[in-house]
Order: sequence, then structure tokens, then C-alpha cells
Amino acid sequence: MALSYSKQIGEYKKNAAIGASPVGLVVMLYDGALRFLDQGKRAMVQKNLEEQNRCLQRAQKIVAELMSSLNMNDGGDVAKNLLALYTYALTEIVNGNMEDNPNAIDNAAKTLSELREGWAALERQQKLMNAAPEERLSIAQAA
Repeated sequence: MALSYSKQIGEYKKNAAIGASPVGLVVMLYDGALRFLDQGKRAMVQKNLEEQNRCLQRAQKIVAELMSSLNMNDGGDVAKNLLALYTYALTEIVNGNMEDNPNAIDNAAKTLSELREGWAALERQQKLMNAAPEERLSIAQAA
């Protein structure tokens, strides 16, 4: 029995998450938050308040998950700085949703996008370090 296209995509994403490294999972969380911010902002512009709220609340939940995953005991300044950035992004999302302010959503998206790029670079570096010598060139070229 053939799976529908949406179910196939769901299975693909589930398998990607299962096979992802911890850093890769963080990148996936950023991707999800950014996707929901974009969808929420589009709904805001279209005055679709229900969809706006649904999407922006999903983005909020992802940022809250990122915040809760921080190890504040052992993470030192990195964890403190990430917490401050996540708090800023979360505040911008909440305020943007309540005030129908797309600029606040843009601010949150910019912050999360920059953080995502840092984590994605770390993921590429880890893959490069763990790759066999013959695979390193293709990984480096993909970056």
C-alpha cells in the first residue's frame, strides 16, 4: 500500500531526526522555529489571526525547548549568552503576536537565523572531523 505524499514527507523527517546528531537536532529545531515564524508572519499580513497565533505559538514552544535544553550548571558563559538570546527571541515572538507587529517577528527570525548558522557550521565541522579522508573533500565542498 502506497503512502500519501504528506505521510512520506513525515516519515522522511522522522527518519532524519532519528539519524541526526545532537547538533543536527538543534539545527532542525531552528529550522522549525524559522519556518513557523515565516508562516506566522505571512498569516499576520493576511490578517488570519488564528493561523498567526497557531504558528507563532509553535515557534514559541520550540524556543522554549531550546531554552530548557541549556545546561546552566556546566555551560558557563555560552549557556548564559544563549539564554539571553533565546529570551530576547521569545519576547519578540510573544510581543509580535500580541501586537500584530511583523518587525518583532523579523527581529526574532534574524536572531534565530544567525544562531542556526553557527550551529550548522559546527555540525559541518563535526561531520568533517568524523569523515573518512576520502569523504572530507565532498563535505568541505558542500559547505
